[in-house]
Amino acid sequence: MTAHNILYTYIAPFLAANSMSERVGLALAFFGVAALVGIWITGVFIDRSLRKLVLISLSAFLLISLAMSFSNSSGLLIYIIVTVWGLTFGGAATLLQTALADAAGESKVDMVMPINTTVWNLAIAGGGVAGGLLLDTFGAKSFSWALFILIFIALLVTWGGKKHAFPPFKK
Repeated sequence: MTAHNILYTYIAPFLAANSMSERVGLALAFFGVAALVGIWITGVFIDRSLRKLVLISLSAFLLISLAMSFSNSSGLLIYIIVTVWGLTFGGAATLLQTALADAAGESKVDMVMPINTTVWNLAIAGGGVAGGLLLDTFGAKSFSWALFILIFIALLVTWGGKKHAFPPFKK
């Protein structure tokens, strides 16, 4: 969530660094439509493929964080990046809440969901602070590597969390 919020909060400077400062609205429209598709995909497959969906989502976001560093003002590449990013983010809240609920079990789910909300809000604030520091210190082109590091860590945690967060699907 922190990686997402670095980019989402500072999408205008990122687009400006890629000669697309006049295209913020269009880029966010691509993101929004793709996010809706991501929500739909998540809804269709979450019960059978929770872990797989999380791994695919994080892997795609990791790849586009790399692509961001090579965007060099390519409008087409930027629109692809924003669209794939929207797809990966659309179902993120549902994926995270489902994994947390599964890991906590029925008896503790009421305890972990408020913690999830708090952590989500900290990630929003953290993304804003981290993105601002990166922007002021290194410029918007630095976002790609910050995102890559954060997403890579999330991917490792997800990969290693098979036993606790991703129990087998039960009908």
